[in-house]
Amino acid sequence: MASSELAATYAALILADDGLEITSDKILAITNAAGVELEPIWATLLAKALEGKNVKELLSNVGSGGGAPAAAAPAAAAGGAAAAAEAPKEEKKEEEKEESDDDMGFGLFD
Repeated sequence: MASSELAATYAALILADDGLEITSDKILAITNAAGVELEPIWATLLAKALEGKNVKELLSNVGSGGGAPAAAAPAAAAGGAAAAAEAPKEEKKEEEKEESDDDMGFGLFD
């Protein structure tokens, strides 16, 4: 990673740590104060990527992994569990009915 990209990332972390909104203008101000030349497009892209996100929460949950399946579990337990149990059985039946592509009535060298 280039030093200017790293400086932009650090600037965003500084803003998040101070509880300030992460904007491209603020990222550019911090990187310029640090003596790092950063193209405005990179600051804009980083600000848009982090818009509406809680950066501190993202950092604290880096190693937790698998947040989305846990949120989907209550929905499955509410009544979708029976339907989920039926789905694999139906798929197995369909697979058994399929014909094999191995024997099509002719060979490669016939």
